[in-house]
Amino acid sequence: MSAPEEMTLKVIAHIRSDFPSKFGIPRQSGLVDALKAEIIFEPPYRNPDAFRGLEGYSHIWLIWQFSQAIRDHWSPTVRPPRLGGNTRMGVFATRSPFRPNHIGLSCVRLEKVELHGTQGPILHVAGADLMDCTPIYDIKPYLPYTDAYPDAKGGFSFQQKNGALEVSFPPQLLDQIPATQQKALLAVLAQDPRPAYQHQPNRIYGMPYADFEVRFTVDGNRLTVCGLTHRCS
Repeated sequence: MSAPEEMTLKVIAHIRSDFPSKFGIPRQSGLVDALKAEIIFEPPYRNPDAFRGLEGYSHIWLIWQFSQAIRDHWSPTVRPPRLGGNTRMGVFATRSPFRPNHIGLSCVRLEKVELHGTQGPILHVAGADLMDCTPIYDIKPYLPYTDAYPDAKGGFSFQQKNGALEVSFPPQLLDQIPATQQKALLAVLAQDPRPAYQHQPNRIYGMPYADFEVRFTVDGNRLTVCGLTHRCS
């Protein structure tokens, strides 16, 4: 019996993160471990038995949907922002969201399995690179003895340097951010949240983060926060 050419995936959960839009999300999971998020399951999947033994793992894989990049067609080549947006690479050689199936894969650190509460089991994770409310299709444990390949090649992604920016955040502005979110925000800014092909020193960028809009400029290797406002819910 042949497998069907199409299948329907069930959304089992959504993530609750501090990124209401794609702007500023770390380019890969694990780059900013200070980022905290929660995975909230849909009612049919809140059976505690489904989570039995999960607390024994330090990391988990998330299989999720690029919900903001769904298109009716796909292209065999894409322009990775990491290469300046001008060089075309095969879509299967990238992690572009514009793929035949709009599926993402992330490895995150599992901090806690909260079994009780009105929303059933909740997974508290760190280092996620998902936008708030991203649909999640499945969760699998990370197995260090088989999932880790320290000598693996990184393709063109290793050809680009990942030097962190120096972040200047005025104390009177930083103090407005809850203490539990300050470290993560500073780390996100140090990763240079601008699109890789936008390097305009006089431009003021706006990045939504949690309940705030963070405005900043970048000149050389220095990012300076120049404004902070509360976002309207």
